[in-house]
Amino acid sequence: MSWNLKKTKYQALIIAKEKAKGFASLSKICDCFELKRDAYYKYKSRADKRKEVEQHIVAIVKRRRKSLPREGVRKLMKSLSQDFEKQQIKVGRDTLFNILREHKMLTLRKKYSARTTNSYHRFYKYNNTIKDLKVNRPNQVWVSDITYIRTVKGFCYLALITDMHSRKIVGYDLSDSLELKGCVRALNKAIYQAKDIKGLIHHSDRGIQYCSNVYTQILKRKKIGISMTEENHLL
Repeated sequence: MSWNLKKTKYQALIIAKEKAKGFASLSKICDCFELKRDAYYKYKSRADKRKEVEQHIVAIVKRRRKSLPREGVRKLMKSLSQDFEKQQIKVGRDTLFNILREHKMLTLRKKYSARTTNSYHRFYKYNNTIKDLKVNRPNQVWVSDITYIRTVKGFCYLALITDMHSRKIVGYDLSDSLELKGCVRALNKAIYQAKDIKGLIHHSDRGIQYCSNVYTQILKRKKIGISMTEENHLL
């Protein structure tokens, strides 16, 4: 065992004996570890100052969180910069992150998604007629789908009709809801722009928009075949 380790154990033993008596003086602790009292007080002063600054930061963040409870560290750095300057507090992003983590004030980012397909409805669901079909020309199969676009104010819904052979978007409509009208507008736009739709098959999922009477009647009037996936997603 090295001399330093023996010395450390001896010092710890002395402090333990002093504490057993009910006290361990600062002088005794400093002597055991060969420290100066001034060094201890300087360290304690810095620690107390850091603690005080930390409490100010927590108080400022708590006030902000009353109105914006989900605001993350990056946004807090920007929105609270003036508050920190008024309090003469210099804090970096990493420091703020560590303080909020220590006080269990970090916000967990929620993952939001928009559901675009509802296949639980009363309308007729068609079979998948393109499962083994070889697509070798444009306007042979159109694939319809709805995707969502995240915006500051919420979600927008993009109804798309894509030619399966050329991968070209032949019809689209952007709407702020999942109502049938957006899909109908996309379909009518695709039909209007198409030159030859003889033998065309329309393929989609089994969502209520595509199974609705309004949508399927347009396809039937134009003599467009109807195909749907067995599941709630496209092939």
